[in-house]
Amino acid sequence: MMKKTVLLTTFILSSILTFAQESGNKFQFGARAGVNFSTVTGDDFEDPNSRTSFYAGLVAETFITEKFALQGEVFYSGQGFDVDAVTFNGLEVTPDAEFQIDYIQVPILAKIYLIDGLNIHAGPQFGFKINEEYDTDPTGDGGDFDTDRIRDFDFQVAAGAEYKLNGGFFIQARYTYGFTDVIEDSNVNNSTFSAGLGFMF
Repeated sequence: MMKKTVLLTTFILSSILTFAQESGNKFQFGARAGVNFSTVTGDDFEDPNSRTSFYAGLVAETFITEKFALQGEVFYSGQGFDVDAVTFNGLEVTPDAEFQIDYIQVPILAKIYLIDGLNIHAGPQFGFKINEEYDTDPTGDGGDFDTDRIRDFDFQVAAGAEYKLNGGFFIQARYTYGFTDVIEDSNVNNSTFSAGLGFMF
């Protein structure tokens, strides 16, 4: 799965770069990072608390026109959800825990610039799972339990807004919803809000 992820990512970014070079359009390459607030939703799962984690990765953008651009990305994304402790007759049966589902995400976004520096963007996103575990001690070294219930691939749609500052920096906010059932034969879907900063070289 990891090999397929690398190949797909390389193909997408190289295609954007080739298109930009052949068309003579403006091309930018950069990096972005920030915080994730993720959870899962669905009829087969009570809404859990969100997991707070981070994302970080690379960005490639090419302008088709002055107001329209295409952007490909590849980034690590820490997702999942938090579970409250379960008590019975005043005794804690299971502790607070964090279900960690980590992905390599590859979105392809269409960007529309409304005014100078400000754009809205949306497009499909392809998530490749690289880790999953149930952690009763997320801030320490212990409490990790490997699981094997989460699907390896998640198809999502991402949408957000971005504002480019002077000097190459930009700020960004985005929401992503997964259309693939996270757990096979269940109605459970990823839901993630993210916000962060980036820099275009």
